[in-house]
Amino acid sequence: MSAMPESTAARAAAKSSFSSSFLAWYFIFIWGSGFLATKAGIQYAAPFTFLCLRFIVGLLCLAPIVLIARPRWPAAPREWLHIIVAGLLMHAIHLSGSHYAQYLGMSAGVTAIILATQTLLTAVFAALWMGEKPGQRQWAGIAIGLSGVAMVVWHKIDIAAVSPGSLIAVGTGLLALTAGTLYQRKFCAQADLRSSALVQFAASLLLLAPLSLYFEGASIRWAWQLLGAVLFLVIFASIFAVNALHTLMRRGAATRVSSMLYLPPIVAVALEWLLFGVRPTALTIFGVAVVCIGVSLAAGVLRNAPVRRAQARVDHKE
Repeated sequence: MSAMPESTAARAAAKSSFSSSFLAWYFIFIWGSGFLATKAGIQYAAPFTFLCLRFIVGLLCLAPIVLIARPRWPAAPREWLHIIVAGLLMHAIHLSGSHYAQYLGMSAGVTAIILATQTLLTAVFAALWMGEKPGQRQWAGIAIGLSGVAMVVWHKIDIAAVSPGSLIAVGTGLLALTAGTLYQRKFCAQADLRSSALVQFAASLLLLAPLSLYFEGASIRWAWQLLGAVLFLVIFASIFAVNALHTLMRRGAATRVSSMLYLPPIVAVALEWLLFGVRPTALTIFGVAVVCIGVSLAAGVLRNAPVRRAQARVDHKE
């Protein structure tokens, strides 16, 4: 078999690089915009109810895709259990925490900044329980990032823009996102994203529907803004953005996304200023910059030898 001509190989490489860059920036922008869509949506339905609507629409969108594509389903009860646990952590609990944080008064920008430290928190848990050994640069990044979050949150507490309840909510969401990410990496590496998303949306709906009825009365003020927020979050975030991330990981470009995860908070802060008039203070901007520096330094901990060996095993199985 003849080798591919250099010019053809160069064009193919350039095309792949361009599409990977596009997908990475799409993921970043949509992830940051999602906090604003949430802020708009929870004005018309309380968080548990809003999430139930989101999961219902998600199921309606995914059902025909699954019926047509016929993806692989979990083959054993244990695999079903792992997918459901990961889904409850990453969808039901994480999103409930982040949504309630905004519902209780935390701005979309601050919520995004705190959740962005998931990369830092993952580094800590990976060091403690997964045998990864961060270097001095990574630990410095962790300390810098957490200090940046402290600056932003402390300032907001001083002006009563963040309540203790909202801090507990976003903290719960952060822990659930971190645990769900590590759990999914360890136990659901071979799961098909389409069938898994359908299972996880259904499980999350079953968990949150009773909470919506009991605590919120499942009250909804129907408006086009609510429908727009739900459709945006389901189609552009839960389906397209997650699949963009999956495509980047398949191409070996996941490091591009993990090293850029500090950008969604900046997108959220900028859009919140433009759309809602929430002007960032000098301390907020400085805190964002500190978080960016910390996360960019600590992101390297996620790419060390144990993870590369695990990814190599996954690639070998595929």
